[in-house]
Amino acid sequence: MTNKAKPTILVTGAAGALAQQVINRLRDDYHLVAVDFREQVYLGDDIPSYCIDFNKRVFEDLFRRYEFEGVIHLGRIMSSQETRMRRYNANVLGTQKLLDLSHKYGITRVVVLSTYHVYGANAYNPALIDEEAPLKGAGLSMDLIDSVELENLANIYLWRYPDLNITVLRPCNIVGPGVRNSISTLLASRRAPVLAGFSPMMQFIHIDDMADAMVLAYRKNQRGVFNVTPDDWVSYQHALQLCGCTRIPLPSIPPVLPRTIARLLNLRSFPPYLMLFFKYPVIIDGRSFRDTFGFKPKRPLKEVFRYYRENKQPV
Repeated sequence: MTNKAKPTILVTGAAGALAQQVINRLRDDYHLVAVDFREQVYLGDDIPSYCIDFNKRVFEDLFRRYEFEGVIHLGRIMSSQETRMRRYNANVLGTQKLLDLSHKYGITRVVVLSTYHVYGANAYNPALIDEEAPLKGAGLSMDLIDSVELENLANIYLWRYPDLNITVLRPCNIVGPGVRNSISTLLASRRAPVLAGFSPMMQFIHIDDMADAMVLAYRKNQRGVFNVTPDDWVSYQHALQLCGCTRIPLPSIPPVLPRTIARLLNLRSFPPYLMLFFKYPVIIDGRSFRDTFGFKPKRPLKEVFRYYRENKQPV
């Protein structure tokens, strides 16, 4: 590709490990502009990088200046980070601003990263959850409301502005080198809490495979909402065992008890709003993404667990 022919993509959440993997896969074929509202990151002399709040006026200046073809939106603040209000401003209002500007400036491709947490965890979930299932996450916890609202926003814009060609990806647990989410912290710890009497089935996707999925989704222009997951799953307690973690059983009833203990022990990787995900299985059906995009994960679970077994963090 000659330089003039290279389209320009805006990548949000540039400080995150997943965004950096995606950027490395795209940098040869596209001009990339990276933004993050937490910090400015250096990604090489060829990639302009900005620390910008999406709700500030200067954010629009980037759209005027760079004439983006597309946006890859990875800038969702996880529920374990920041205060609830700051998360809401960034995840919901920030995403709305991003989509409004994308429409205003004629962007023709948007990929949005969501999470399987939007489905919520409860005893009545079907064995395999497909993309048509209701999003019950907000009903279970105030801390998941911004994740569900971000999704709802993306869905509204998906149908209201077909020219944006929005693809929403709902991955299972993303794990591997550089990932700093709750489940990754648990797998990397020497001692990890479990709810006594419960060991729900869980799905894990290696960060390399998830980065491949994001790039596939961008390159193959297919609007819609897709679960992203490998075909296998494993019980939570067995996963901890394979990662070399010592399990700490917490009493699971009454429900307030494990939350209180987790708070007293300062177990940040076992937050109250995710407690039900360690109780009930949430297994998502990834066939639609696999068939539509020809997605084949390359990293097996044993490789993921070996990484955590060999890279333990003291807790």
